[in-house]
Amino acid sequence: MVRWFHRDISGIEAENVLKSRGVHGSFLCRPSKKNVGDFSLSVRVGDMITHIRIQNTGDYYDLYGGEKFATLAELVEYYTADHGVLQDRDGTMIELKYPLNCSDPTIERWYHGHLSGPNAEKLLRERNESGTFLVRESLSKPGDFVLSAMTDDQTSNGRRVSHIKIMCNSDRYTVGGKEIFDSLTDLVEHFKRSGIEELSGTMVYLKQPYYSTRLNAADIESRVKQLDLTSEKEKADGADKKLKGGFWEEFDRLQKLETKVTKSRDEGMRPENKSKNRYKNILPFDETRVIMENADPNVVGSDYINANYVTNKLMDIDHQKVYIACQGCLATTVKDFWQMAWQEKSRVIVMTTREVEKGRNKCVPYWPTTQGETMEAGRYLVTLLSEKDAADYKVRVIELSAPHRKEPARTIWHYQYLSWPDHGVPQEPGGVLSFLEQVNIRQNEFSSYGPMIIHCSAGIGRTGTIVVIDMLVDVIDAKGLDCDIDIQKCIQMVREQRSGMVQTEAQYKFIYMAVLQYIDSTKVTRKAVMETETEYGNLSIQPKHQKASRKASAKKNEDPYEGAKGKKDVKKQNSEDKKSGSVRKR
Repeated sequence: MVRWFHRDISGIEAENVLKSRGVHGSFLCRPSKKNVGDFSLSVRVGDMITHIRIQNTGDYYDLYGGEKFATLAELVEYYTADHGVLQDRDGTMIELKYPLNCSDPTIERWYHGHLSGPNAEKLLRERNESGTFLVRESLSKPGDFVLSAMTDDQTSNGRRVSHIKIMCNSDRYTVGGKEIFDSLTDLVEHFKRSGIEELSGTMVYLKQPYYSTRLNAADIESRVKQLDLTSEKEKADGADKKLKGGFWEEFDRLQKLETKVTKSRDEGMRPENKSKNRYKNILPFDETRVIMENADPNVVGSDYINANYVTNKLMDIDHQKVYIACQGCLATTVKDFWQMAWQEKSRVIVMTTREVEKGRNKCVPYWPTTQGETMEAGRYLVTLLSEKDAADYKVRVIELSAPHRKEPARTIWHYQYLSWPDHGVPQEPGGVLSFLEQVNIRQNEFSSYGPMIIHCSAGIGRTGTIVVIDMLVDVIDAKGLDCDIDIQKCIQMVREQRSGMVQTEAQYKFIYMAVLQYIDSTKVTRKAVMETETEYGNLSIQPKHQKASRKASAKKNEDPYEGAKGKKDVKKQNSEDKKSGSVRKR
């Protein structure tokens, strides 16, 4: 991603920001202070920071030896894709895993950050309205931008999309004419009024923005404020009318995308399986459904349960979770539920509904209600070992045994969240975040076992909300506070695995508020840690070899934060290390 490029940052500032906001594998790229035209990669390795110099010869970019690239973005992409491996002199592997993104140059929602030209055209052609526009980063020249707009001109592929380069110099912006602007917003607003004349003489008009749902996680507060705003229409028919704000706009777009998902749900529609569905139209997709093993081949539908596997296919992180999202049990499906839990080796169950809400049955109790009691669920025995009340939830410890399998009994942890109002969302997300923290502590103890099972009543609304929040928190934990997230696309991705996940605009907004609160609490925690380290003088996060190189380079009046270089030949490493640098390429 090009947002790892930080235009105005020194080596010391790079270290501070990687320590306060990054994680192991976080990296950024910055201009060289010593050699104009060159760049430096600053990478966090554990709790230490190392710096790698990138040479720009005018013809290509490289790490002073080895592979050569036409653009800076291609070089970084090469090393983040595991094609090339960087190794410290002491053998420590240097991984470029998570870009530490710089702040967006604007909070305007028409800014799409890292978006390629072809993908920009794809988005604009989906809208297919003349004058639709967006702004994105330049992939060929980091630090510059591109204005992409749909024109009236017709081509064989439909309307032509114009890509207009926006150059940035000394934090001022221009498209090449006399007009120079202090911000991207000023530039766009100006040309919305006047249009832009291309070299061919054709006028490009900016009428309606194509809003982005991508955002830098650390900047989520600004996005929430924007989406929270409401617009007022002029009075009509003697009554005030209000337009719903940005949350509704984004959620409405999500609903329209939902209609394009055409995946089969044939198994759930079988006559033999209809009685196993709590709601006749809320059925699992066939391609991701949980298939019951050891089913009787002579009994049609005996391998069916209303449940789907759900994974985070959008954001690649280590230790990716698998969830099972399912409906709340009916009296006739309790045995299937426990068979699934045994089959999948699940040790944690999350229930986000009460058994009965406002007089309506939401889920039958599929566990014994008295401590020490055992109930039969088909061929499985379910024993309640203990039950404890917490602030917003109950924790039950359950023993699940399968006498017919002659295997040891298993301990299951059952978390039931009780403070989710029917047909609404909690007033604030703190309780849900604390609940999820406790759930994940337990799940991590059983990381070598099966997926976490999550259900509400239908298994899509609250279940989807919990799954998406948990996914986003995992991504932020793994990639740092400055990672890119896209809540709308995350929900869309989850919906492609189980239909209808996240049901209401209120749930959609609640996900934003939960991520915002998590980010804020994480910032407070990290600030406290850094203040403690400052108090005790634990400020240095440089590797030992870097400290030594800093002393040596200081004598030569060099920038100590650009001492590391890539090496072309590992066999020559020992002799080359004596000359300069401390990073080698394998």
